[in-house]
This record gives sequence, C-alpha cells and structure tokens, in this order.
Amino acid sequence: MRITNSILILVAVLLISCIPVSAQESELVVVDEVIAQINDSVITLSQIRSEMKSAVDGLVQQGKSESEAKAMVDGKMGQLIANLITEELLLQRGKEMGVEKAVEARINQQFLERMREFDLKSLDDLYEAMRQQGFDPEDIRNEWRRRFTQDEVWRNQVDSVVYWQSTSKEIKEYYNKNAERFKKPATVTISEIFLSFAGRDKDAVIEKAKEITARLRGGADFEQVAIESSDRPNVSETKGKAGTFAVTELDPMFAKPIERVKVGGYTDPIEMDIGMEIIRVDERTEGSDEAHFNEAAVRNAILQEKLPEARKKYVEELKDDAYIKIRESYRAMVLPHLNPEDKKTAEVSK
Repeated sequence: MRITNSILILVAVLLISCIPVSAQESELVVVDEVIAQINDSVITLSQIRSEMKSAVDGLVQQGKSESEAKAMVDGKMGQLIANLITEELLLQRGKEMGVEKAVEARINQQFLERMREFDLKSLDDLYEAMRQQGFDPEDIRNEWRRRFTQDEVWRNQVDSVVYWQSTSKEIKEYYNKNAERFKKPATVTISEIFLSFAGRDKDAVIEKAKEITARLRGGADFEQVAIESSDRPNVSETKGKAGTFAVTELDPMFAKPIERVKVGGYTDPIEMDIGMEIIRVDERTEGSDEAHFNEAAVRNAILQEKLPEARKKYVEELKDDAYIKIRESYRAMVLPHLNPEDKKTAEVSK
C-alpha cells in the first residue's frame, strides 16, 4: 500500500501527541521495579523512564537541545511520579463510574475522523498505514483511553458540578462586580504556519519562511501549504487554523505584526526563539464598550476561577480514600508534590 504524505503527517501527529509507552519501553533496557502502589495498581521504573523520555522528546520538538531537555526533565522526576499517581487515581475512578462505553465511542470516532480525513476506505487501511511507519494502533488507542477517561472524570465529577452550583443571585452579583469583563472585545481570527528551528540550520529556516510567504501572497492554497510545511503536530487536523482571539489578549510579538494586516492578508515571517511564524488574518470583529449579560458566559467565568481549586480538592479526596505506598528511595522527591501534609496516604516501602 502506498503511504501518502498526509499519512506520514498523521503518524507524526499521533506520535507527538501520544507517544505510546510501550513503543518507548522497547528502547529501554532496565531492571524493573515497583516505585509506587496505588490501591491494586502499580507504577514501575520502566514506566517512569518511558514518560521521562517522552517529555525530553517533546521539549526537543519545541526547540530545546537534548542536554537542556534532559536536565529539565531529570529535575522534575518527583513531580512526574506524583502526576502518574494522580492519573492512576483518576483512571480508577473512571472505571468505578463506568465511563468505558463513552470513552470507547470517542476513541472510535477519533479513528473514523482520521480515516475520512485522509480518504481511506477502511480503518484497516488506516491501521496498516500506521504500522508501516512503526506505530501500533493499539498503543495509540490505549493512550487515548487514558486521556479520555480522565476527561470524563473531570467533566462529570468536577467541571459540571462547579458550572451549575452558582445560584442566579450569585451569577448576577458576579456580573455586576465584573461588568468590565463582559464587554465585547475586538477579535481577530487567524491561521498560522510554524517552522521549527529544532535540528535545522536557522538561516535556512528563515529563508524557507520568506519563500512560503511569497508563495502565499502569490495565491498558493494556504491549507495545502500549511499541511506540507508547518511543523505543528496537529496541522493535518487544523489545516493551520489557530482560532479567534481578543486583540487585547494577544502576545505583543504577534499583535503588532497583524494590527495592519487586512482580512486575507499575511504577516511577514515572525522570528521567535524556537522558530518562524507566518500568520494569515481570516476575520476581524469590532469590539463594544457596552457590557452584555450572558448567563453562560458568566458561569464560564466563574468556572475558570474556581476550577483549579475544585480539581485540587477532588484529587485530595481521591488520595484520602486511596491506599498509596511509595518506595523509600523515591519518597522524599515525590511527597512534596503529592501531598506533603497528609501522612496517612504515603508509606515507606521496606
């Protein structure tokens, strides 16, 4: 079966966004050991090293050198283990909630969308294309299962509760105190092409950005150029679309170059620390100095304020109800990130 450029892009997207643990483990030769036990599940040394390697790869993709990335990740090993413990607690709660059916449906939909996007006749064709590039569809399915299960727990157990718990009186009071936040801002909708400096000659990347800009201004199809050229891992899905932003909230690095660009026009290439950015202005909307009450918008504003603390509290409750045992040699680095004041949930493994 012939693999198209689009399939190669798809595989790259899946690799960067998921990086299956089993694919990483095949590159590691370690004597495995249990680092932490969470109820009936365990976290092993090979799993931790796989996650660390994935984190290093991600930082390198963003433009860090291998040594810089490794130093950054090594210094956060305790945080990583604590995060894995939290993740395991969320996965266990998802299983208790019975979210498997909803999660599997979402996973299947993801595969179907990719099959249709790349004009393949069947899922088997998609899976075969992925295997030919060295990726196991089941590994990707398992990673999505982990991610989507956590999404379901957050959505059902925390986010929706916080969203609906405010009374009508509280919503009105919040709006009156924060009316400035509910004025309609001027917005700009943009698309972008990003070229990374990572592993490349910087001057060559800059020249390539200039050439791409000239092609686009000459009438080249933006979506096609974005898919062919952009280094964003999800470009095959977004086609370069970056979204709609309030003009006042844009980073000055981007706000200034686009302020005089007309709809349909392009900025000159913008140089960043990690690469070059080409921006197309797709749409503009005018702002308003008059505040407008919208209950959903107010509830969302309250949600964003309360959500971090609500999620933190929920995780603490999961920890309080769980049996968590951390290996002695890792305990000191993990506890400050896990729950430093709760002595009940962390025991020393002898």
